[in-house]
Amino acid sequence: MNYLYKEYDIDFLKFRLTVFNIAYYVVGCFVLLFLVPYFLTESIDLSRLYFSIPVSAICLYICWAFFKRIWKPENPNKFVLRRNRLSLLSITCIALLPILTFIGDYQWLTFTVINISFYTITAIEVDRYLYLLENKAKLIGVFDLHKKNEGNLGKSELLKTVLTRREIEISFSIVDGRTYRQIGDDFFIAESTVSKHASNIFKKTGVKNRSEFLSRYKSKKE
Repeated sequence: MNYLYKEYDIDFLKFRLTVFNIAYYVVGCFVLLFLVPYFLTESIDLSRLYFSIPVSAICLYICWAFFKRIWKPENPNKFVLRRNRLSLLSITCIALLPILTFIGDYQWLTFTVINISFYTITAIEVDRYLYLLENKAKLIGVFDLHKKNEGNLGKSELLKTVLTRREIEISFSIVDGRTYRQIGDDFFIAESTVSKHASNIFKKTGVKNRSEFLSRYKSKKE
């Protein structure tokens, strides 16, 4: 869940549903709606029901809000669409966990859902890395600059040490002529966040602004 919050710069959920607050809600529900009813009634099924309903409601709301937010990007590319669909699958699996708790003790089903969630996040990271490799020619000047400075670092290590993954993605969008607002819409992050990333990119690559960055580092082979 925390991975998806950071990936999409989530700030659109109501009821202060941050990652930490969700953890507090779940712990509170467990104590008040599971342990206390079980202590009073000694009914595991009733306690499970009391606990599962509010937690399921929170998870389903997050899933719905997430779906509404990212399902139809305005100017999607294949990379964004793939990442959105995988992210939706991952967060849906997470939302199903409290429902599975209520259904019963089917560990094989619960573990399958958990594993699907982790596998989709792994697939997102693998797809991101392949996307960077496919598009790095757009910023060949940046990678050449740091290749000289970093000595004999391998290509995969180079991608990690020069710019962050998000900064590289935003760099690709900058050389494609996207505005900060358009980039924010593409990646579902605030325009101010894009601007902050851009400032870091310019600082790391030794330029003062966007124009100088494009003139110095944009590939001439495009």
